[in-house]
Amino acid sequence: MVLFTSWMAIIASALVYTKGVTSVAINGTRFAGLSDEARDIVARATPAAPHWVVYQDAWDGTTGPPAVSNLKGYNVYTLSFLLLAGAWDQAYTWTTLTAAQRATVKSQYAAAGIKLIVSVFGSTDVPTTTGADPIATANTFAAWVKQYNLDGIDVDYEDFGAFQSGKAEAWLMSFTRQLRSQLPQGTYIISHAPVAPWFTPNRWPGGGYLNVHSSVGSLIDWYNIQFYNQGASEYTTCTGLLTASSSAWPQSSVFQIAASGVPLSKIVIGKPATTSDASNGFMSTSTLATCLQQAKNQGWNGGAMVWQYPHAGAAWIQSVRSLSWPV
Repeated sequence: MVLFTSWMAIIASALVYTKGVTSVAINGTRFAGLSDEARDIVARATPAAPHWVVYQDAWDGTTGPPAVSNLKGYNVYTLSFLLLAGAWDQAYTWTTLTAAQRATVKSQYAAAGIKLIVSVFGSTDVPTTTGADPIATANTFAAWVKQYNLDGIDVDYEDFGAFQSGKAEAWLMSFTRQLRSQLPQGTYIISHAPVAPWFTPNRWPGGGYLNVHSSVGSLIDWYNIQFYNQGASEYTTCTGLLTASSSAWPQSSVFQIAASGVPLSKIVIGKPATTSDASNGFMSTSTLATCLQQAKNQGWNGGAMVWQYPHAGAAWIQSVRSLSWPV
């Protein structure tokens, strides 16, 4: 209901009533007479939770994003990565398609209910440590998203040294504010992909991601939290993942993060597709499905994220969702 009402004023400004125009359904209600601009706004509108997110950085032998049939069960596909040096890997491949090819892919994804976004930084860039300007970087990245007609951006900031020094948080706040000023809320997705330990209270000199959330969390649609690569036994059971993280990274499980003030609807559980996709933190799809079922029964509805396609296609997400939100 919030999404519907917030969009009425925006869509109304773009309405054009003409004979024989296409009608568009919004949350089950159909509206005739939408202009091309209004239809584009509706198609890009930020989806409600749960979020089912898949990244792709690896080459899968094809040019361009996967066919929608290979992504059935996901509602967000993430091109990786846009770096300070420019687009690489799947983000670069997107730029090699013609405008007509990109438009066809976007139309197919929109019809299937899948948003197409780009992830930035990843483990390659350390923007704070290397002195990148947060405002200029945000402007550059936002312009790239608009130029290539994407639905938004994922901030996969992995500058671990900056968190250790206490400099990361202010940089991320400035970057996020500027990014959102260029990519309006509701029209474009902005997600962040922090590692789970950055939510541990009283551990980080600059306050960690709890400080980031307190300052700019209202501008972030959700968090694709990396519950992996943090230790061999970290977040590998439903208890450790959901309700009681270890003493190594205290208060960083799903419901402990929520208790620190992050809405459950914004906490997306991130896992690697296979043991080869991360150093540790892997869960089988059956175990993860059980964890999601338990979390849903306790009021969580954030969704799940996976690194990465093609190791995690439609079969992976359908198995993971089978006990909670079956496809």
